[in-house]
Amino acid sequence: MTGTRTFSAERPIRVFLLDDHEVVRRGLADLLDGEPDIAVVGDADTAAHALTRGPALRPDVAVLDVRLPDGDGISVCRALRDRMPGLACLMLTSFDDEDALLDAVVAGAAGYVLKQIKGSDLVSAVRTVASGRSLLDPESTARLMRSLRGAPEEEPEVARERAALSALSARERDVLALIGDGLTNREIAGRLYLSEKTVKNHISRLLAKLGVQRRVQAAVLATHLDGPDAGGR
Repeated sequence: MTGTRTFSAERPIRVFLLDDHEVVRRGLADLLDGEPDIAVVGDADTAAHALTRGPALRPDVAVLDVRLPDGDGISVCRALRDRMPGLACLMLTSFDDEDALLDAVVAGAAGYVLKQIKGSDLVSAVRTVASGRSLLDPESTARLMRSLRGAPEEEPEVARERAALSALSARERDVLALIGDGLTNREIAGRLYLSEKTVKNHISRLLAKLGVQRRVQAAVLATHLDGPDAGGR
């Protein structure tokens, strides 16, 4: 969806529901119809029924169950949005399934919530996606994008260490690699053709960038370097 849309009691959000459980559909309809700015215009219990009936009802938001007896809500989302590009699809599922979330992102879903969500939060979710905004959690989306690129997810501490190491200059990385090898300042100076004072300055700066105070802490971080470059530059 593009742009931001506003709704009111005179122009309510038109919602279409898809869930294979009648009790769930009735519960959702009662919950959403109770809001002055939301109107449930129809529902379906199968993917086939949703694809036949949904477009004719011109909904603003489709609340779609992910798992269905004759298919899945993500495929329905993709098919409905092909016919109605302005439709916002809110995926509803009983499972915290990262693969399903990834598929929903690719299919163009505007949001993804668990059925355990509070009623008031679901109402807010419908309003959010109807207005043209996304309800996909930024951290989850970033994790999924890494998954798409085939990059392994890192622990936060490892990620911070790598970020700190990447901030080092080439010469500071040389010095750090030699600290990791156990060399003294004098030995580092001789290896890199620098004065001891210059080496001390490099060490002071790299300790500050790495957020550590002691040389031994820097030596531990040196093991995370891609590879020591002990040659002078």
